[in-house]
Amino acid sequence: MSTEEKKGLKQQQLVSFRLGVEEYGVSIMKVQEIIRMQEITRVPQMPDFIEGIINLRGNVIPIIDLRKRFGLAFGEKTIDSRIVVVTVRDRVVGVIVDGVSEVLRLSDEHIEPPPPAVSTAGRDYIKGVGKLDKRLLILLEIDKILSSEEHGAIEGAV
Repeated sequence: MSTEEKKGLKQQQLVSFRLGVEEYGVSIMKVQEIIRMQEITRVPQMPDFIEGIINLRGNVIPIIDLRKRFGLAFGEKTIDSRIVVVTVRDRVVGVIVDGVSEVLRLSDEHIEPPPPAVSTAGRDYIKGVGKLDKRLLILLEIDKILSSEEHGAIEGAV
């Protein structure tokens, strides 16, 4: 039992990943697996941040480019790029990230709410900011990464 657990502090287990120079974290309970980049089949009339679909062991899953979703600058796919397969509102989707860093534990005392400077659009899916030594980790509420309309559009197309 860790010292923090003995003190009664709750801990979250997170998968951390990079988009550009920023580091993000998502609950490990939402992550099914992490796979290498593969060929993505485009689907017409999807939102621009939906890259398309892949066949993952017989299951067709939509792929979201998180850079586009967050309005970040374009980034080339590299050997480190990965697809993190997550559950979003009971639907399996893949999210493209620049690289997966590690699985880590973060106690609730090291998590702060999103700063007021975060736009209202981003506030929906940013759960907080985790402080790890000299690093900051943006914590995502992955179930809110898609609006109800976007979720419905994906359901209808896939």
